[in-house]
Amino acid sequence: MLKMNPIKFMLVIIVCLGFFICRADNVYAQQKSLFPVNISVSTGAEDKDAPPLSATLKIVLLITVLSLAPSILTMMTSFTRIVIILSFMKRALAVGSQPSNQIMVGMALFLTFYIMTPVWNEINKTALQPLLKHEITEQTALKEAVIPVRKFMFKYTRTKDLGLFVHLSKAAKPKNKDDIPTTTLIPAFIISELKTAFQMGFVLFIPFLIIDMVTASVLLSMGMIVLPPMVISMPFKLLMFVMVDGWYLIIRSITLGYQ
Repeated sequence: MLKMNPIKFMLVIIVCLGFFICRADNVYAQQKSLFPVNISVSTGAEDKDAPPLSATLKIVLLITVLSLAPSILTMMTSFTRIVIILSFMKRALAVGSQPSNQIMVGMALFLTFYIMTPVWNEINKTALQPLLKHEITEQTALKEAVIPVRKFMFKYTRTKDLGLFVHLSKAAKPKNKDDIPTTTLIPAFIISELKTAFQMGFVLFIPFLIIDMVTASVLLSMGMIVLPPMVISMPFKLLMFVMVDGWYLIIRSITLGYQ
């Protein structure tokens, strides 16, 4: 296997990226018909004679949006609450690495897609499709796309958390929800989701904690001090979880919490 100095490796990557961007710029100049959507960014001044952005800058903007996509997916959707609840469930069962973290994250991801489908359908209907049909501009599409997401976050954000960030921003008191900026709404939504997830995680821990306490008391009364209670309690916790159809109840509770 070839070994390369890290600095040289980064230089090679930068040169390749620059070559790719230059090639993309040439292709765009020769075949403009391949791009049905004309992306433009306004700085506030309406100058119709200003030249459009180059393909290089458009690619940079697209890469920037794609780099923020994971944060948008995890922080502005139901993903945070779901993955924390599933993590609490795994710890309460004390089953070690089963199911694996990949399975838990994958389950949380697909549940997020299921729960957020109405929001994304509305974004597709009011923003994406009109933009692709050249009925609205990019700025209008962005405003229309934010509306369903803000509506979703407002629905599951506590007033106390929202008031905290409004107060910390030292801005004028908003008259209605439309006056609250999205940068203030997002952190309030995140801490609200964290509190709800920890509340549900605590409730999930209680029955398994009782089993651990009963098992420890029985072993202590029998004089088996050396034997770890977790070894004996784990099969009973798994049995109880399977008997009550635990996965069904957990997924049902999470889903109904967003309806």
